[in-house]
Amino acid sequence: MDHLTAAARRDLMGRIRGQDTAPEMRVRRVLHRLGFRFRVHRRDLPGTPDVLLPRYKTAIFVHGCFWHRHPGCKRASQPVTNTEKWKQKFVRNIERDRIVERELSALGWAVTVIWECEATNEEALSKKLLLLLKGSR
Repeated sequence: MDHLTAAARRDLMGRIRGQDTAPEMRVRRVLHRLGFRFRVHRRDLPGTPDVLLPRYKTAIFVHGCFWHRHPGCKRASQPVTNTEKWKQKFVRNIERDRIVERELSALGWAVTVIWECEATNEEALSKKLLLLLKGSR
């Protein structure tokens, strides 16, 4: 049972941001510190990638573990109320992610996903990004 009223839950969910989230800002901060230059949220590309490195032809999506169902992550919990609605929403999110990845790949972009939980440790994130982009140089 939800401990919030319907109005309180609606207000809470309405405050969830789609762009410039804390994990996304951490990824951008680490990339900048490593000397990489990038663009953000190019609307002319499928899925409006969170971070683009045109020089490396790489698109990075910073996915929330809950919304995009990070396999094996404790943050990808299943809501206990209105479960059917949530299942459908998660399935649509995952399918949309796959379609966007295929479309970007067809345009010649390498696509990488950084999960919200991976962005909490900036040192590990730096290593991951360096490994990813080192092969693209």
